[in-house]
Amino acid sequence: MPRLNPILFVVYVVVAIALTVGAVLSPVLRTVTPAPLRDALLPVPQPIVVSLLYSTEKDGWLKEAIAGFEATRPTLNGHPIEISLKPMGSREIYLAVLDGTARPDLISPASSLQISILQDLATRKTGTSPVNSTDCRSVLKTPLVLVAWKERADVLWGASPGRDVWNRLHDILLDPKGWENYGKDWGYVKFGQTDPFKSNSGLMSILLMTYSYFNKTTGLTVNDVLNNADYQKWFQEIQGTVGQFGESTGTYMKDMVAYGPSMYDLIAVYEASAIEQAANAVGRYGELHVYYPPATVMSDHPFCVLTSEWVTPEKSQAARLFVDYLTGHAAQDLALKKYGFRPVDPTIDLQQPDSPFQRYAADGLQADLSQLALVEVPRGEVLDTLLNLWSRVTKR
Repeated sequence: MPRLNPILFVVYVVVAIALTVGAVLSPVLRTVTPAPLRDALLPVPQPIVVSLLYSTEKDGWLKEAIAGFEATRPTLNGHPIEISLKPMGSREIYLAVLDGTARPDLISPASSLQISILQDLATRKTGTSPVNSTDCRSVLKTPLVLVAWKERADVLWGASPGRDVWNRLHDILLDPKGWENYGKDWGYVKFGQTDPFKSNSGLMSILLMTYSYFNKTTGLTVNDVLNNADYQKWFQEIQGTVGQFGESTGTYMKDMVAYGPSMYDLIAVYEASAIEQAANAVGRYGELHVYYPPATVMSDHPFCVLTSEWVTPEKSQAARLFVDYLTGHAAQDLALKKYGFRPVDPTIDLQQPDSPFQRYAADGLQADLSQLALVEVPRGEVLDTLLNLWSRVTKR
């Protein structure tokens, strides 16, 4: 019979003793050890990390909201929930998901317009979409508005831009006499919007113009955009008057305030962007005013849980718990009072004393938009066709 190596024998004995002592002491540690020490001795549960791609318009609010979420020490089945953030442009988000360069669990572009495009492009490419509309929830809202120096808007349209604002604006912008027609020596009329490939507000702008041209708020088709020569000429003309397309709505609004009417008489931006800069505009170049076109579109900031294979059931459930927090009262109240977004929580009063809709009511902000029409979000193929038309007529 072979003899056992003495060193191995000692190792076996030590391991056996350790196992025995561990089995005896484990219940004792759990019952008599103080909680902080016991927690330090026990294995730490692995966190469930939810990766999120999000549009930068809500960056400040989102980071504050996440801090509030983490302060609640959220868990799922005993595992802490962590949110991993990556900011991107709204178009970048859906392209990254489409070509596989990013594998997020949760995405939030600025608008459902981008979700519509992603669904259409993905279905055409692979036969299926990584996003179901039932897995998307809007967490913030802000409409597209026109922001103008009031002295100039009073000359153009008085108290209201009127129902035919985009057609009237087209004619004004193309008139070589510009402000001279109104007895003013302000040069030509200067309108601005952002690049629809780089900024969601730019896409919203050209969508509203297009709906207005066809005098409808629903049912926009590829045929409307692709096969109407008169519309395409009109569209090219109005886009051709924009001196510089912005890359970011927030930066564009800051430029409006910083440079005044020497750069822009009026621009199309988010309502929340106008609110953000309202205090900075005071006393610079006269009164800056917000105007609402008769038909508008909401930047609704959907948060969509992907249905892709890398999104585990635990990640999906954790993402939904996070979105629940974002739509809760604390996060929604913060969005309104500090960042100027319209909350999706209907219990939050837009006209409470510390609301920006009270603070800047004299600057044209309207809490009640019931008199406005909201245009329908078209199919992705319509939006993609519209973007391609813009690229062709602006040679960008």
